[in-house]
Amino acid sequence: MPIALHPSIDNGIKHGNPGFHGGTLHCHCASHKVEVRIDAQTAHNHACGCSKCWKPKGAKFSVVAVVPRDAVHVTANGNKLHIIDHNATIQRHACRECGVHMFGRIENKSHPFYGLDFVHTELSDEQGWSQPEFAAFVSSVIEQGTPPSEMAAIRNRLKELGLEPYDCLSPPLMDAIATHLAKASGALAA
Repeated sequence: MPIALHPSIDNGIKHGNPGFHGGTLHCHCASHKVEVRIDAQTAHNHACGCSKCWKPKGAKFSVVAVVPRDAVHVTANGNKLHIIDHNATIQRHACRECGVHMFGRIENKSHPFYGLDFVHTELSDEQGWSQPEFAAFVSSVIEQGTPPSEMAAIRNRLKELGLEPYDCLSPPLMDAIATHLAKASGALAA
């Protein structure tokens, strides 16, 4: 039996629809759910092993993507949201009652990903969101209690699913960060 990583990818990757233009995310509360409308297709969807990202119970990884922050709108029960850690780079807005992270926002205007919000499309009933493309911060699952002896099998399973495992971000995202920093320092023309 394959290693369980996350319910949305364990049985294979569902391909996205390039013509998809968004939907609504819901927290896990039984009633008075927090609703967040996303008015765009997501990008850079990936399995993330970091210890900060929200994961469903029993999952080793989260599945998280980005959208432009102006495409994210809290449409119901926003009074239930709070920021998990005001000092974190990504300020994760979570439901106070069920704990689900509805979106993460970067407020530092100098950060390479400023203007993008992080979302968990598994919280939507709509189909067509971009599919996961890679796995990031894979070794970080050890920090959450995964035995190091399982890491080879985890990386193999990610590769079987078509998700290249990285212990950082994908090369295009690392290039975007480096380009932003080089332009900010003057090493590259702005």
